[in-house]
Amino acid sequence: MSIKIGIIGGSGLSKMGIIKNTEEIEVNTPFGKPSDKITLGKIEGVNIAFIPRHGKGHAIPPHKVNYRANIFALKECGVEYLISTAAVGSLKKELKPLDFVIADQLIDRTAKRISTFFEDGIVAHVGFADPFCPILSKIAFEKTKEEGVITHRGTYICMEGPQFSTRAESNLYRSWNVDVIGMTLATEAKLAREAEMCLCGILTVTDYDCWHDEEEDVSVTSVVEVLKKNDERMASVIKRIVPEIKYKRSCECKNALQNAIITSPDIIHKKGNRDITRILLKDRIK
Repeated sequence: MSIKIGIIGGSGLSKMGIIKNTEEIEVNTPFGKPSDKITLGKIEGVNIAFIPRHGKGHAIPPHKVNYRANIFALKECGVEYLISTAAVGSLKKELKPLDFVIADQLIDRTAKRISTFFEDGIVAHVGFADPFCPILSKIAFEKTKEEGVITHRGTYICMEGPQFSTRAESNLYRSWNVDVIGMTLATEAKLAREAEMCLCGILTVTDYDCWHDEEEDVSVTSVVEVLKKNDERMASVIKRIVPEIKYKRSCECKNALQNAIITSPDIIHKKGNRDITRILLKDRIK
């Protein structure tokens, strides 16, 4: 099965029944096991690979997700186009709960995560000025709007979690003109770029974090309530997007590692990073 499209999201998406002819596979990586088994199947007749970011039943907190294993496993399946779905808090009044946001930019405020594949005998400095693929993100934006969902483009800030923001932090991020806040997308974006994947982030607004004086502060109860409402709409949006991902890749995502490796080939081979070289570098290092 040739698989070019990968989806990372909540387990609720798989429960919507949009993935047909499914089979689950276990993938071991040089970075350990992914969050869960990878589901292979079809959406609207197109082959896809899906992984629940937090595992089935949401058992893995955001700071403990094995992001490297997740992205590497999808890369090993052949994924070139990656759709990352996530719930976020709004930092602007006009971005309301139940709205969707297609990520344009991001700010990474995490500190405890490993967000590179290249740290043991290989050094890579990839360009990351624009973390999301403009072509894939444009498709996602247009198709989400076609579904009748109020859709925005915006900047995402990634906090460590698992706690929500303090009121001071929330107001600080608002002063930076950030649009939405979450706990996962920045790490995935950095690794997807190193894996030379086209990435788009489809974000569903669940709350106003804790800055809004006229709204209740964010809580698990309020988030879950809105998430349930958004699951069905997200499933419909994904069904629209997947068949449209058929463009020939000409974006910078495709060759992110072309001139990024600074380590001498001799040192790379001595370290024995065969899987990384084979999967990520496509044997470009001779």
